[in-house]
Amino acid sequence: MKLTDLSQGLTRIGLGCMNLSHAYGTPPSEEEGIKMLQQAFDLGVRHFDTAALYGFGRNETLVGKALSGNRDQLFLASKCGMTGVDGKRVIDGRPETLVATLDAALERLQTDHIDLYYLHRWDKNVPIEDSVGALSRLVEAGKIGAIGLSEVSADTIAKAHAVHPIAAVQTEYSLWTRNAELAVLGACESLGIAFVAFSPLARGFLADGVASPEVLEEGDIRRNMPRFKEPNFSSNAELLASFKFKAAELNITPAQLSLAWLLAKSPNIYPIPGTRYFSHLEENMAAANVSLSAAVIAELDALINQSTVSGGRYPPATQAEIDTEEFA
Repeated sequence: MKLTDLSQGLTRIGLGCMNLSHAYGTPPSEEEGIKMLQQAFDLGVRHFDTAALYGFGRNETLVGKALSGNRDQLFLASKCGMTGVDGKRVIDGRPETLVATLDAALERLQTDHIDLYYLHRWDKNVPIEDSVGALSRLVEAGKIGAIGLSEVSADTIAKAHAVHPIAAVQTEYSLWTRNAELAVLGACESLGIAFVAFSPLARGFLADGVASPEVLEEGDIRRNMPRFKEPNFSSNAELLASFKFKAAELNITPAQLSLAWLLAKSPNIYPIPGTRYFSHLEENMAAANVSLSAAVIAELDALINQSTVSGGRYPPATQAEIDTEEFA
């Protein structure tokens, strides 16, 4: 199955699986995670996105346990190049590391191939051509169906694509994170590459899921993100109030308005919101049926954008690791 096979109906919205195992405070139990994944499949989700990093392998294991019985009906995506080593996050794009990471992922996912395998981060100590070259040999071996990149610039995409066709680029994209509009969206369109939008609900903020910074648990990555710290949070909350008013005016939820805005931007965009709750999953999937007028889209563009949002999306150390273009 190809990502473009999911271009119609509810299936265009996938499921980001990270928060079932990683980075957002205490994860649900394995039993609850498996139930969530199976409910997503039953609801029509076919695009499931995981990574070796998430839970340091636990998320791939969870996805394998929950969905291996339906493997032939899934578009399964995972990532390499950023893993857990001795309890710490490590970026390593050396060919031998990518091969070893894939072999472990196949075992955890209970499959003999992964439909889309991303380089999670470009290891700036390794030429992108070397990392993509290693992945291309895994395509030839039948272990992965297609190659993806995550959090890279248009220049890096072009260099990688010259080595082997890149099927998808994944990066953060929502009303409050517009970096992809600088060059990556255009590069994807011109090269025929699908664009996968992670954190399309602004890490829960645009779904009205974060009442205040104080509600975030220890271990929640948002606690260290500038936009979730004061005084930025209060400034952004003022934007959210207007956004919620517009959603109510349209008789939809803020989450649905966020996703509908993304879907309206281009048929080449595939959002992968994450959630732990079936009610939120149903809400997110229903966004595929929402149609926004050009006037509403323009109003949202003016309300929440790189000039009106307060704070960077990552702390400086994390920002230095990624390759995406940044607004001045």
